Amino acid sequence: MKSKSLTVPKGMQEKYKEITQIIKVFCSENLNEEYELLCCQLTAALSRKRPSPLTKGRANTWACGIVHSVGTVNFLFDSSQKLSMKAKDLSGKFGVSTSTSSTKSKHIRDIMKMGMFDPDWTLPSKLENNPMIWMVSVNGFVMDVRGAPKEIQEEAFRKGLIPYLPE
Repeated sequence: MKSKSLTVPKGMQEKYKEITQIIKVFCSENLNEEYELLCCQLTAALSRKRPSPLTKGRANTWACGIVHSVGTVNFLFDSSQKLSMKAKDLSGKFGVSTSTSSTKSKHIRDIMKMGMFDPDWTLPSKLENNPMIWMVSVNGFVMDVRGAPKEIQEEAFRKGLIPYLPE
């Protein structure tokens, strides 16, 4: 799993602040601190891209696309989840059309190679239930490390393949 940072190049700091301010307000009113942090980390990662895609386009469109991307990975649009919302409600709160929101989200997910169950962009509260977090290859065989001997679990943790040692 990749370590995520909030470090932003000097030339991108203003754009980063503009986008993350919109995200912070949205998350405090509609989601939670976990979403806020992950979305800010994604914004920082996009800011560090060369060239950064954030240099073109409106801040609220980027903010919406970033929240939509993190929401997609974490099943925000699934009404069976504790924390959920409709995609059209999310885009409406940012003042963006649903199609613009989903297009920007897809663009971000392509740039960052994000997919469903992506371990790098899963909310901390959902890590335990994300099957991709626990899959490791041992001698060419993919296995759920939670059922492996303790020494394999410890080695996977030491190598950064899993976020913590399962109980």
